[in-house]
Amino acid sequence: MQGDNPLSDSVIQKFAKTGGELCKNVFLLISFLILQGKSGIITTANGLRIACLGGRWDPEIYYSADAPPGFSSPFFSTHTMERLLANTMSTSTSKQSYKSLADIQSTSSSSQLIDVLLTHAWPAAITNLSSAVLPELASIGAPPLDDTIRRTKPRYHFAAGGGKPPMFWEREPFVWDDEQGRVSRFISLGAFGGEPASGKKQRWFYAFSIAPQSAADAPAPRPSNATKNPFTESSVSRPLKRPYESTAEGENYIFGNVRQPQKRTRVAEGDPGKPPPGYKCHRCESSEHFINDCPERIKPPEGKHLIVAIGTECYVTLPKGQIIPTQSAATDHVAVPGGGHVLIVPITHYPTFSTIPDDLAGPIIEETEKHKAALRAMYAKYHSAIVVFEVGKLGARGGHAHVQAVPVPMTLKDKVEDVFRAEGRMMGVDFEEDPEAALAACSGGRGSYFRVDLPDGRKLVHLMKDHVPFGIQFGRQVLVSLLKTPERLDWKACALGDDEDRADAEAFKAAFTPFNPTI
Repeated sequence: MQGDNPLSDSVIQKFAKTGGELCKNVFLLISFLILQGKSGIITTANGLRIACLGGRWDPEIYYSADAPPGFSSPFFSTHTMERLLANTMSTSTSKQSYKSLADIQSTSSSSQLIDVLLTHAWPAAITNLSSAVLPELASIGAPPLDDTIRRTKPRYHFAAGGGKPPMFWEREPFVWDDEQGRVSRFISLGAFGGEPASGKKQRWFYAFSIAPQSAADAPAPRPSNATKNPFTESSVSRPLKRPYESTAEGENYIFGNVRQPQKRTRVAEGDPGKPPPGYKCHRCESSEHFINDCPERIKPPEGKHLIVAIGTECYVTLPKGQIIPTQSAATDHVAVPGGGHVLIVPITHYPTFSTIPDDLAGPIIEETEKHKAALRAMYAKYHSAIVVFEVGKLGARGGHAHVQAVPVPMTLKDKVEDVFRAEGRMMGVDFEEDPEAALAACSGGRGSYFRVDLPDGRKLVHLMKDHVPFGIQFGRQVLVSLLKTPERLDWKACALGDDEDRADAEAFKAAFTPFNPTI
């Protein structure tokens, strides 16, 4: 997709000869689609409709009859936009070819709705009604793009021109009430491999799962953080927000490239430690602290290369420094390929599973349980049983909701409960007689808890008490004791290099594929 700059004649000629390929694995998006130019649309073999609009917005050039066509100009024009909207009426697939206008017309569609929209420019209205902290933009959004959004209602809209250099920004989702509650999400990606002025790499990738929708499908649940629709609500222009700063919010949780936040100089009237009037923390809605100081700020796992499965609601990843010794750390045969210690993590941020709103919890819990069942079956193939634990701790170190699944030898499965109770007595961790009632008491974020799913399906639940410390490594401590590997307690001391991590991830994925519920 074309960005801020024109393409050189040599590059354009290269694309013409190769059908859009500049070099291995580098293609110019759109050049091989329905029509040559900055815009186009394609329908994949499974029915996903993906549209693209390259180039940048300039009001004088956009409305000029002399706007230069093609990739030799970095700007898009009214003709580019009209072509895009015309192409959204097509039902072409990636396997179709066209020899005449009649071929294109034969694939016409009665709907302009698209699933994924890729643009360089931002729509002008996208920041309206949003409380997400904005990056400093080099220019305002493109008003003509607003109308395109209204017509096509993309479920995911990715842009690349958010600042100089581009910085990551994700808007809250919004809903189209006239389309059965269709949900749209806007994500502006950071510069690929670039170093912004703050010295922190920006998130330039985004993991998500999407499937084609039909009119017969039930409406998607309304996201709990959805705002009013900025393209249908008549709203007064909002004042500019506080400039975006590189925090964990702008980094990537799923792929784990978050660094520790740096201290920031605040320039504001009044208490220098307090946010200015009207500021709200995007994570917890508090007006008492900046987002960098939020108690619910995410502390992620490391490494996108450790991701082994991505579903609709959750993803599965090997942790950095897993309990099971593998590769160069292994002193014996590794039962489960890749080690087998994994995290199941909801894609949407929640501090604990108990804080997920009731109207959204169903699909997340269901997919989590499917992953547990799949892991149980996979581990059994390798003569291992599953132990699952969750630290559902609210507050400063509550982090992002996830459960950890660890394989233990079948010969030890009947000892798991005894070891948890014995270690618990030494650490002051008691377990409730009625685990289901204990979990219910914590629902809605009313309390912190530690939960264990035993190999036989029964649960152990500990309710954390105010002002009584709880070690978040308790689950790991118990399992390394059970496995008689005390040297595996500190995950940092167990961390491998990226190459060995990748080898573990690939080995696990290959073994997990027959059981993976997302395939």
